[in-house]
Amino acid sequence: QVQLVESGGGLVQPGGSLRLSCVASTNDFTAYAMGWYRQPPGKQRESVAVISSGGFMHYADSIKGRFTISRDNTKNTVYLQMDKLALEDTALYYCNAHGQVHGDSYWGQGTQVTVSS
Repeated sequence: QVQLVESGGGLVQPGGSLRLSCVASTNDFTAYAMGWYRQPPGKQRESVAVISSGGFMHYADSIKGRFTISRDNTKNTVYLQMDKLALEDTALYYCNAHGQVHGDSYWGQGTQVTVSS
């Protein structure tokens, strides 16, 4: 079982920046691909960015060039740097850990990001 705790959400004006963090409680962090997902109000959850244990990254088209995912394997932490935030980025952001060998998957509780003027 892996517990994920997100932090860093908040209220920001359009064009602003936020950095989300997610700490994983596991002794084998590198066994997991880590991802950020979001669920806008009234919509389904969608993938934002994923990073493999080896550092391969994949981004949703809607955030390319604005968001950057990274991970620090020494701290069991994955980050999402969000720049040039837009109104449509408002959502509940979730952290996910996906086992690259066994396929087990875990979710955090989510952190709210609200972009508003």
